[in-house]
Amino acid sequence: MKFDRKQFFDEYKSRFNEKLSQSQVDGIEQLLGFIENDPALLDVRWIAYMMATVKHECAERWHPIEEFASGKQYEGRADLGNTVKGDGPRFKGRGYVQITGRGNYRKFSQRLSVDLVSNPLLALDPGISYKIASLGMRQGLFTGKALVDFIHDSGSDYSNARRIINGLDKADKIKGHAEKLELALRASQIS
Repeated sequence: MKFDRKQFFDEYKSRFNEKLSQSQVDGIEQLLGFIENDPALLDVRWIAYMMATVKHECAERWHPIEEFASGKQYEGRADLGNTVKGDGPRFKGRGYVQITGRGNYRKFSQRLSVDLVSNPLLALDPGISYKIASLGMRQGLFTGKALVDFIHDSGSDYSNARRIINGLDKADKIKGHAEKLELALRASQIS
């Protein structure tokens, strides 16, 4: 799937009524490039929801970021695989979707053949971060819920799709982003 960049940005600015910095434009450009080269993304609604998640999770920067908090709140969380002293800060949220915990870093290390456990900062590399987001959201690797559970031939449930990442935290906000992004993507899609 390909998208006309000028048309997309015109639609984006119109729908979100916000001025983008050059850094944000660059981030969106890079993300669209990853999306266009991802053969597993065949539904524009999946793309819209992924982009809405990135917009929210990355504090509207459109680049992979490191969680603002120290990560101490994750210390000793066995449910995240944080069993070694210092794991909380070491494996705090990073990337387009903020993977958190030694267990998730290990899971994606194995899936992507990249050693995120020895070098957690690799989750900030845009290419790696994109692969984590796409694979995780498509295959339900974050919470057991996947894009296909909420966005399929019968319809789109952008609100409950938040369960793919983080329960229903900010679900309505992200739903609103996804609806606007879907319209911008459809208007700019190249046949």
